[in-house]
Amino acid sequence: MNTTSFNSMVRATDNTNKIIASWLFVLCGMVFIMVILGGLTRLTHSGLSMVDWRPVTGWLPPLNPDEWQAVFDLYKESPEFKKVNADMTVEGFKSIFWLEFTHRLWGRSMGVVFFLPFVFFLLKGWVTSPLVPRLVLIFILGGLQGVLGWYMVKSGLVDNPDVSQYRLTAHFSAAVIIYGYMFWVALSLMKSPYAAVLHAPAMLTRVTVFSAFWIFITMMSGGFVAGLDAGLTYNTFPLMDGKIVPSGLATLSPWYLNMFENITTVQFDHRILAELTLVLIIGLWLAARKCDLPWAALQAFHALLIMTLVQVTLGITTLLYVVPVSVAALHQAGALLLFTFALWAAHALVGKSYH
Repeated sequence: MNTTSFNSMVRATDNTNKIIASWLFVLCGMVFIMVILGGLTRLTHSGLSMVDWRPVTGWLPPLNPDEWQAVFDLYKESPEFKKVNADMTVEGFKSIFWLEFTHRLWGRSMGVVFFLPFVFFLLKGWVTSPLVPRLVLIFILGGLQGVLGWYMVKSGLVDNPDVSQYRLTAHFSAAVIIYGYMFWVALSLMKSPYAAVLHAPAMLTRVTVFSAFWIFITMMSGGFVAGLDAGLTYNTFPLMDGKIVPSGLATLSPWYLNMFENITTVQFDHRILAELTLVLIIGLWLAARKCDLPWAALQAFHALLIMTLVQVTLGITTLLYVVPVSVAALHQAGALLLFTFALWAAHALVGKSYH
């Protein structure tokens, strides 16, 4: 193969990889919106309005008064209606139904936006062998996420009109993992195989990767805060009940249940994790500035620091104003953006090209 032919082949591969990467970035954007919709359904108590799951036939909403009444009658058998919304009318029911319906419809749309282009790329021969299992894994995880979402909803349809905080956090965690994996693969497809290898200090690399993991753990602790409505208590900062370390952190037995079921402990843990995140990212940013990193890589660390400051501000505001829906939704969106910038910084140091 002559040089001209080789260069043409490389350019063609680069172009197809960029197309696939752009497709994955679009899907990341859809997951981002899905997470916001999920947060809004939780904050507005809309998530239990649909008491059945029809993954194939559930594309259409009720289209006439009889269908609305039938769906409402199903809801009237749920614990939420009996214990919380016993005076709700069909019109009031519509106000919570539409958000949950949109949430589910958006999830189905993501499946279509993934599957059809994936088949097209396969038929065109654009998907390389190493990339096939990665994309298949994303599709499988997306399907399992739908099942996990229904498993979560079912926990609120038995006796207590609240979903399990364990299942809620698992559902949220899965969404973040799918998002993060797609984002990482897309970055690898965009990365040129001829890009210069960064010789960043090993400690900076390790701490950057650890920061992404730490942010993920902090996000999961936020899932337990949401699941227990823990943000509706101790609405002061930095003290809790007038103390740095509040009373009642270890009232449950065995002790580890306090981290997942004790409202005081769950909120305290989330505060500590968030505060340590702030310290960690400031230190990481200072260290990155001292290293001889390319301009593009350094921008990831700048974005990470700015987003950390914004996210901490949103978290404190959410707490002080007793979880207003708009601010709380921004706080959840901010968490995913913060995780995104952490992955971007980590990929700049250790990410490989999928060429």
